[in-house]
Amino acid sequence: MSFPRAKALVLDFGGVISKTLFETHGLTEAALGLSPSTLRWRGPFAIETDPLWASMQRGEISERDYLVTRSREVGRLVGEDWNDMATFVKRARGADPEAVIRPEAKRAIELVADTGFKLAILSNELDLFYGTEFRGRLPLLQRLRQSLMPPTQKLLKPDPRAYQMVLDALSLDAGACVFVDDQRRNIDGAEACGMHTVLFDVRDPRSGYVAALRPFGLELT
Repeated sequence: MSFPRAKALVLDFGGVISKTLFETHGLTEAALGLSPSTLRWRGPFAIETDPLWASMQRGEISERDYLVTRSREVGRLVGEDWNDMATFVKRARGADPEAVIRPEAKRAIELVADTGFKLAILSNELDLFYGTEFRGRLPLLQRLRQSLMPPTQKLLKPDPRAYQMVLDALSLDAGACVFVDDQRRNIDGAEACGMHTVLFDVRDPRSGYVAALRPFGLELT
């Protein structure tokens, strides 16, 4: 399938640009002084290890509920009371932000930007979990600075207003945008707004970016 009108790539952040928490358990354990293999929940990589993730996939809890619950659990492991995901993210990932960025994401963003297409991030958690100062520590995000549009806490995917906010910022119709996310509910929301979509499989990031670049006539190298 081709999308000759594709003019902008809109990316989720967590899972799509950054590696998931499940993929970086080793980094987390080292940063927090935990023994290797302390963190055993692995989300989509081993659903049988993570009934809470399965509950989220059934729509019984939100993605944010899942992440905050895990944050509190990890906080207790280090003898602290963590009431928000930002503490977990900053403590586990703050030392080396570059280490959690997918190399496929870096290359894809560079390709799209260098060939003149527009780029945007639509994330429910980027600033909320990482803090606004995190952007300045990732040179890659400078390529998206003019169109970086994280929703407020009350305006989250799959609310159609979240997608419309980015479309307005890009000054494009929905049909000119390719939206990439690793959560089916967010993909469904984008499709309902008329955007072209790629459901990103965090277990196979290369294939996700190959599919995302195809509408722009670009190939991941």
